[in-house]
Amino acid sequence: MSRRRHSESENDGGQEHKRRRTSEPIEIEDRLESLICRVGEKSTSSLESNLEGLAGVLEADLPNYKNKILRILCAVARLLPEKLSVYTTLVGLLNARNYNFGGEFVEAMIRQLKETLKNNLYNEAVYLVRFLSDLVNCHVIAAPSMVAMFENFISVTQEEDVPQVRADWYVYVVLSCLPWVGKELYEKKDVEMDRLFSQVDGFLKRRVKTHVSMLQVWTAEKPHLQEEYLDCLWAQIQKLKKDRWQERHILRPYIAFDSVLCEALQHNLPPFTPPGHIPGAQYPMPHVVFRMFDYTDAPEGPVMPGSHSVERFVIEENLRGRPVPPSYSAIRGKNKIPLNYHIVEVIFGELFQLPAAPHIDVMYTTLLIELCKLQPGSLPQVLAQATEMLFMRLDSMNTSCIDRLINWFSHHLSNFQFRWSWDDWSDCLTTDLEKPKPKFIKEVLEKSMRLSYHQRIVDIVPASFTALIPSENIFVYKYADESSSSLPGYPASITVGDAIKNRATNEEILAILKEVPNPNQEDDDDEGESFNPLKVDVFLQTLLHLAAKSFSHSFSALGKFHEVLKALTENDEGKVHILKVVYEAWKNHPQMVAVLVDKLIRTQIVDCAAVANWLFSQDMAHEFSRLFVWEILHSTIRKMDKHVQKIQQELEEAKDKLEKQQHKHKRDSGDEEDMEKNSEDEEGQLEEQIDRLQEKVESAQSEQKNLFLVIFQRFIMLLTEHLVRCETGSADISTPWYKNCIERLQQVFLMHHVTIQQYMGTLENLLFTAELDPHILAVYQQFCALQL
Repeated sequence: MSRRRHSESENDGGQEHKRRRTSEPIEIEDRLESLICRVGEKSTSSLESNLEGLAGVLEADLPNYKNKILRILCAVARLLPEKLSVYTTLVGLLNARNYNFGGEFVEAMIRQLKETLKNNLYNEAVYLVRFLSDLVNCHVIAAPSMVAMFENFISVTQEEDVPQVRADWYVYVVLSCLPWVGKELYEKKDVEMDRLFSQVDGFLKRRVKTHVSMLQVWTAEKPHLQEEYLDCLWAQIQKLKKDRWQERHILRPYIAFDSVLCEALQHNLPPFTPPGHIPGAQYPMPHVVFRMFDYTDAPEGPVMPGSHSVERFVIEENLRGRPVPPSYSAIRGKNKIPLNYHIVEVIFGELFQLPAAPHIDVMYTTLLIELCKLQPGSLPQVLAQATEMLFMRLDSMNTSCIDRLINWFSHHLSNFQFRWSWDDWSDCLTTDLEKPKPKFIKEVLEKSMRLSYHQRIVDIVPASFTALIPSENIFVYKYADESSSSLPGYPASITVGDAIKNRATNEEILAILKEVPNPNQEDDDDEGESFNPLKVDVFLQTLLHLAAKSFSHSFSALGKFHEVLKALTENDEGKVHILKVVYEAWKNHPQMVAVLVDKLIRTQIVDCAAVANWLFSQDMAHEFSRLFVWEILHSTIRKMDKHVQKIQQELEEAKDKLEKQQHKHKRDSGDEEDMEKNSEDEEGQLEEQIDRLQEKVESAQSEQKNLFLVIFQRFIMLLTEHLVRCETGSADISTPWYKNCIERLQQVFLMHHVTIQQYMGTLENLLFTAELDPHILAVYQQFCALQL
């Protein structure tokens, strides 16, 4: 007995020992990952001694953990671009100690680069190429093979029948590496580099740049030039070359190890051919470089580098690579530059980037709030200065960017007790309230009210701003009291209200509504023949009035009487009228209008085309330039897009299922007849399901195409009327309304470019023809140029 117990305890101990042994490699791997990821961060030791120590640790672990170390180093090259030269130096030290490992790392990087390009991960591919180029400085990669890779990249500019954006990206990759490696490459291969520069120059001169005006944050070129990103980078690189490749901002820790690294054997990059163009491939969109500050805006302290100084590019790249605000403090040479000005400019540059910001708007709001909390003595002042400058330039600012500025500013104010020096902006109150500045304040206050309440907004702004303060969120019930008794639907509204309070069914409500007279018909008993707007007015006004307490009350009411609403909206006229009634009842509460329209679409009471027709109707003309109108339109387009994608996904899943079923049928074909019969039945059902889904997809795509046709047709009608009116009356076409309308047209193209591209042929044949006014056609041509 005692022997058995002893043997059990021995076995247990053995298992524990075994468990410890298997977990030990995992612990070591975690430790290696932690050491590699943390090198270059704040430390009591110097970066050079940390790198040397880490290289020693990794060299000792190479025999057992080589694959893990390779994986970690490839990952940090792709995901931590802000520490690029730290990791290239580390790889250089490892290569000097273990030549074979250096070769394996280069091969792994090339494999990873091919994979990222195959998966369209272009930002990560830029970081990988930049990492490889910096390895030339660390004597890991031979300069001639790096030049050969760059030549292959630039050869893409000679390809025929490919989108310009493809060549743009490959040129950008090469140029963006040169601040790091240009000097080394020019010293070793000056003739080849001159030839490369000549090819780049030729390409940039013949590039089509019709798209640029569509992507600019400001229409005015003063005080800052709004340059296309490749033109700006090319000017920066040319200036760098003229300055003999001298720059003062890139951290170069490998210089301290030059005596060790220069003794190392170098590797040649394997020949790398850019993967061929695949029709339909999505390349990064071009963009315009955002500038809002120069050296005159930061009078105290260090001077801001010039727009065409390569330091400006390096600093901006460094900031974009930073994952969290505290890491901004680790930026090299932060005391030699006005860092807060750079930070604010980069954040706003991303927020305003067209066609879309890299991240959701709220991310930038949160980032700026955190930065204000981290640096309360300096950053809020710079941010206030930036806000003031943006406000002053609103007249020439793109409408899409104004929308984002409104959303950011109102959200930001809500986190700081809505404190702002409103009196400084009181000058704009003497101008037309439809101009950009007063409209901006009105929209900011309306958005702020969503994050607060009406009385608070009244209290925070001076009395002179009364005209811009939004109305209180009060429901407008047209059948409110006996003074409304002369209205045609008043008696029916009392009856409907009582019925709803007494929990009447859908059928009972419909029976009551049947008695409502039709103002569109006289002496005609057949009410089904034409649409009766009074029925919709009476029922929906009364229903929404009784459910006006909250969003959820309104949703519940619409859900309960879904059948009645469907009966009232059997035709297109009814669908548009129901939206008109929702707006009339809740016109003092734009947010409620937006969520109720969203609910009506979701419950299929109205369709997306009806929403578009309503928004462009004469009834909404006075609200046409309001932000909430365009939020509803874009939300409607996105909803349609999701609907199409959902059905397409269902179709693909059904096809995959059928394919697996057929494969299984072939594999089991030698089995019993019953199983074969069951299998055939299942296949038959799946084929029927696929046919049904195929029809649904085609129907949904037809509906989506029709939605865009409605939207663009309405835009063309409105703009054409305005242009003809101005031409007839010899008036200037550039009114605030025209600027807003033409930029809203651009916004629809930019925000939904992926979907719209599917219907380009139809749009060109039916709407955007050569006969169209050049002012309107120019917008379509700019859009086409984005993917040339």
